[in-house]
Formats: sequence, C-alpha cells, structure tokens
Amino acid sequence: MKRIILSLLIVSFCSTIKAQEKKSILQLNTITTAVPFLLIAPDSRHGALGDAGVASSPDANSMHWNGSKMAFIEKEMGISISYTPWLRDLVPDINLSYISIYKKIGDGDHAIGSSLRFFSLGDIKFTDERGNPIGDFTPNEWAWDVGYSRKLSDRFSAGIAGRYIYSNLTGGIDVAGSNTKAGTSFAADVSAFYTNPDAVLFDQDVIFNAGLNISNIGAKISYTDDAIKDFIPINLRLGQSLTFVMDEYNSITILTDINKLLVPTPPEYATDDSGRPIIDPATGEQEIESGKNPDVPVVTGIFQSFNDAPGGFGEEMREINISAGLEYWYNKQFAARFGYFHEHSTKGNRKFFTAGAGLKLSVFSIDFSYLFSTVARNPLANTIRFTLRFDFDDFKSQNESTTN
Repeated sequence: MKRIILSLLIVSFCSTIKAQEKKSILQLNTITTAVPFLLIAPDSRHGALGDAGVASSPDANSMHWNGSKMAFIEKEMGISISYTPWLRDLVPDINLSYISIYKKIGDGDHAIGSSLRFFSLGDIKFTDERGNPIGDFTPNEWAWDVGYSRKLSDRFSAGIAGRYIYSNLTGGIDVAGSNTKAGTSFAADVSAFYTNPDAVLFDQDVIFNAGLNISNIGAKISYTDDAIKDFIPINLRLGQSLTFVMDEYNSITILTDINKLLVPTPPEYATDDSGRPIIDPATGEQEIESGKNPDVPVVTGIFQSFNDAPGGFGEEMREINISAGLEYWYNKQFAARFGYFHEHSTKGNRKFFTAGAGLKLSVFSIDFSYLFSTVARNPLANTIRFTLRFDFDDFKSQNESTTN
C-alpha cells in the first residue's frame, strides 16, 4: 500500500513539475520599449534578407545595420532613400521613410555617415473617457543619426554613432487626466566589422564577414512630467556572412544574424490565492515572485538583461531573435534575395519569410522586398519596401566619359 501511495505521489509530483514547465514555456512575456520604430528594417535589401544585415557587404544603408562597415565601402559617396508602408493590413496611413548618406574621407580609411528616419502613425482621433472627441492629431516619431567609421587594419574596422530621438504620440493632448508631451532622448551605437576576402571553406574560396552592433545605448524616455520613464530599444546584433564567388558573373551570399534586446525582462509578480497582487509593506510596490525589478538605471538594465528572465536560462534563450538570408548576384547588375525571421511565440511571435530583388541601372540601384507571414493574422503580413540608391562615383564617371 505504501508503495502504491509513494508511486502516486511521485507521478503527481512529476506531473506538477511538467505542468509548471509547460506553463513557463507557453507563458507570454514580451519585452516592450518606447520608440520601437528604431528596430524596423528601413531598407529593401536587408528587409528581403529576413532582417539580416550586421555582416552584409557594406552599402549606403550601413548606418542602421552596422556603421563600422562604412569604412569598407568601395565607392567614395552614396545616398539611399527608402519607403515602407507599415501595417497595411490594419490601417492605410502608417509608414516609415528613411534616407541615409555616407562619404569616404581622408585616405579612404575613414568614413562619415548620416541618416534620418521618419515614422508616421497616421491620423488619430482622440476622445475622452466618455468617448467625446477632444482633438485630431497625426502622431510621429523621428531619429537623426551621425556616425564615424575607421579601418583599424586591412580586415577590421570600428564605428560609433550618435542619435537624437523625438517621439510625439499625443500632440500635447491630456490623456486620462495627465499632461502629455513629446518624448526625447539621445543614444549611441558602438559597432565593429571584420572581413576576410581570402577565406577558404571546404576547399572553396569565400569572403567571410563578421559584425557586431550594440545600438540605441541611451537614456530612458518619458511622455509625461511624472517620474515614469521607459527604456528605449537597446539592442545587441551579432552576425556573419559567407560569399561564394562561383565565377566572374555569379555569386551567392549566406547571412545569419542574432538579436537580443538589452533591456530588463518583465518579472513575474506575486499574487495571493485570489489572484490579487501582494504588496510589499516596506516599499509599497508589488512583490516579485521570480525575475528582477525592471525599474533600474540604463547601465544596470543592460547587464541585468542577460540573467533577469523569470523563466531562467531557457527564457533568456527564447529572447534571442534569429535572421537568415540568401543573396544572389548576377554580373553585379541583378540580385535575388530570400530570408527568414524567427521570434519565439512567447516573445512576440514574429515569424515570416521574405523575398526581394535588386537592379542596378548605371548610377541608380532599385530594390524591392516583400514579407510573407507564417503566423495567421499577422499585422506585418504583405509588408512591402522600396529603396532607391544613388552612386556619386558612377555619376561622376559617366559625366567624365560624356565630356571626353
């Protein structure tokens, strides 16, 4: 009889443990920040590569993905303009516009760049708690970047960028009795890039690139005069790319990126048997059952983000997003691109395939991308991006040949 009871207790205990593990795995615990538009892929090329780009070949959009790549751009100067209708399956008037420019300086081992992104959230009608209209406004956010990159050797470069962030979501309209204002912040990016054009893989000559970018390291942002402030999306991006040059006309590049937000994970708060929050009498705040207090300074939050998930190491791993892309070039004139992006279902559940193409026309390059969601009723489905790039070196060469 004791053996039967013991066996039942063991089975019950194991079932409880498995149920708790399953609950922990399936529990939704997304990380939210202010100004998430800073993480949206702004250009078509990398949008078609599943948002992989920290180690891609340098181009005029390197400011967003990895500013240190600018020092390795072969051309002296270039500009890129991109436009993305956003969440078109939900609303018709949200969009992201992006313009970036770079210039090689000095002996060619240095480069400077700048970019401006503008995110419009469309027309919104504000109402009070009774549903009465109190005003119309078009919320918008924008960020202006300035960056510098330098070669430290023939294969390695480093970069730094500064960013001013402006976010006006309410137009100063009082919300729930609180005075609101536009939020502002300053942030910085620190990046590194390594390239080896003479690498060998399986007896095949390849171009190997690796990149690192820690972006949006900056102050918290607030939309009211009280003490409540939100983290901006400080992000760690790490990746590599392998380019196989098959002949003088054909090449294929395989890219992979991993991303992790360097901001605190929401903890699991303690509740009583009735589901009501348990308040710590000493602090007046709700007690934390697992995880860590997210209301910490920025630097503390960055380091805390590696070990603060209430689900432990397993949840920390689920916070890593994976991007993979494939880019094919023919004669450096036509490109076909494919990609995939994966985010765990408990951390946002963004899962999608991407595809796109690029065409170089003398001094202009045109890129296009399209997003196919693998999740039902995903608001990102059918996202389209357009990019136009202008090469000043090709323009200069064309003018010189015409003059001669």
